[in-house]
Amino acid sequence: MNDGLMIEVENLTKRYSGHAAVSNISFTVRRGEIVGLLGPNGAGKSTTMRILACYLPATSGTVRVAGLDVYEHSEEVRRRIGYMPENNPLHYDMRVREYLKFRARLKGLSRRRSRERVDVVMEQCDLTHVSRRIIGQLSKGYRQRVGLADALVHEPELIILDEPTIGLDPHQIRAVRQLIKSLACDHTVLISTHILPEAEMTCNRMVIMYEGSILAADSPDNLQRFMSGHSQILAEIAAPLEELNECWAQMPEVEQFDVSPAEGAYHRCALTPRDGLDLRPRIYELARQRGWLLRELTRNRHSLEDIYVQVTRPEEEEES
Repeated sequence: MNDGLMIEVENLTKRYSGHAAVSNISFTVRRGEIVGLLGPNGAGKSTTMRILACYLPATSGTVRVAGLDVYEHSEEVRRRIGYMPENNPLHYDMRVREYLKFRARLKGLSRRRSRERVDVVMEQCDLTHVSRRIIGQLSKGYRQRVGLADALVHEPELIILDEPTIGLDPHQIRAVRQLIKSLACDHTVLISTHILPEAEMTCNRMVIMYEGSILAADSPDNLQRFMSGHSQILAEIAAPLEELNECWAQMPEVEQFDVSPAEGAYHRCALTPRDGLDLRPRIYELARQRGWLLRELTRNRHSLEDIYVQVTRPEEEEES
């Protein structure tokens, strides 16, 4: 067993009436990581999380949390996990503090320890000033915070959050995002989302799922490098259109180019290099030699959306 791993998933499959919701997937999560399960609805994210949280049995494969098999040691695994499902089943008729104390006691904490932990998680999730409010009267953002506090109250090693920011406004999303990032100091976090910028800003590693399979699993920086062969160089140059077109057509390092009018005497040149080469030094030197005015020279960084579209593109489309 590798003590540095919090989650080990090997050849996991889950079938419903013959349909494979998850098909033979494998991945690991190290302690202290924030890892995003990324994919559209139906990709298998929630099913994977439910199996990890001991809510569902797997059809086949092995899943371990902190070295413990989730099937053979279900009760011990549950003690180590804080799980917030997508539709958080809160008791809307209870007050925030009494609900969290109730949940802490259900999770095995003593009366004294439950009071201490409830104070800590209410402070951590910014709930102290609403501690006596009835949960059903809170905004969606505050109800999400109550769900997070519930997941944290028993000091689990692993936090599993299924679509934690869905339905929130931008201010609420930012607050929840900061809270999630702060958890990595003391916890391992597995978060599912189909909101691409959310994963990019919160997670330090991505597992991209599509139709029950894993298509890519790496850090955002490495996924960017994976896409580097598709990167473009953008340059705004004040030079005659014919001269620019002729220059790029004759440059062997340029696979494709597009030149369009920009502001004033400038043209915007979008250049696709061969084999992911960085053309910026060459373009700068070329502009200096020819006396062209150069006011922009950048490498187009791919968004997570670009990466996701690339890795989920059907093979027949790639070949066409």
